[in-house]
Formats: sequence, C-alpha cells, structure tokens
Amino acid sequence: MADVQAANILNTPREERFDRLTDLAKEIFGVNMALITIVDSDRQWFKSACGLDGVSETPRDAGFCAHAIFEPEGMIIPDATKDPRFADNPFVTGAFGLRFYAGVPLRGPSGQGIGAFCLVDQQPHEFGPQQLSILKKLAALVQSEVERRDV
Repeated sequence: MADVQAANILNTPREERFDRLTDLAKEIFGVNMALITIVDSDRQWFKSACGLDGVSETPRDAGFCAHAIFEPEGMIIPDATKDPRFADNPFVTGAFGLRFYAGVPLRGPSGQGIGAFCLVDQQPHEFGPQQLSILKKLAALVQSEVERRDV
C-alpha cells in the first residue's frame, strides 16, 4: 500500500481530466460504466466513475479491481456469472447484476498496482485483442495523468 500513498491521489476531489477519460471509454466501448479505481487496504475508491452515480467506493474484498492490479496484461471477464472466481460475488449475484468487467492495472511509483482503469456492464460482452489494446492505451493516458498530478 506504500505505492498507493506515494501516488498521492487517494481521497482527492474529482478532476475533469480523469472524468473525460472515463466518459470517452464508456462511449467507445458501449458499456454502462467506466471507472478509475484506487485500491486501498480495505476498499476500492473511485477517482472517476462515469455511469455510477452516488458511489465513491466499494469494499476491496468484493472488488474486481483488487484482482486486476495483479494482472499485468489486464483482466477480462466476458460474463462474471460463468467465471468461478466471481460467480458468487455480491456485485454479480446482488441487485447490481455485474456481468462484464475489463480492467487494466495502474501502477504506483515503484511499479506496484495501485488501481485499475476499468469497464463494467450489466450485460455480457466479448472483448478481443484490439479492444484490449485500446483499453491499454487509454489506461496509459490515465497513468500519465496520475503521474503528472503534482507537476
């Protein structure tokens, strides 16, 4: 969690530069939500949450991004109801009804995963290599903005 603290972004106000990127991703991929999450010791905190109003964080133990930060190439879940890791997750089985997740890790100063740039939907989606490439490029823009915050 040292990298999360070193990134100096946790619990900061929303910023238009991040909201523009989540809004763009939501539009490009045709999903319900695009999020920039920071994964703390016990929660996922949303720096930007396009399509998810009134929620600023979720518990880490139920969060998908807490898994995605350990996947260097990203984590794609076309249908969470069919993925044994997540089929019984409360975000899948509960009222939220999460089905699709695609997330690319964001890195802190020493290279540890501190969060994710992700897409979420309540409908299953196929997600191919070209789409993953675009998501990685958008995540690189998010990463640049995270690093430039104190400049």
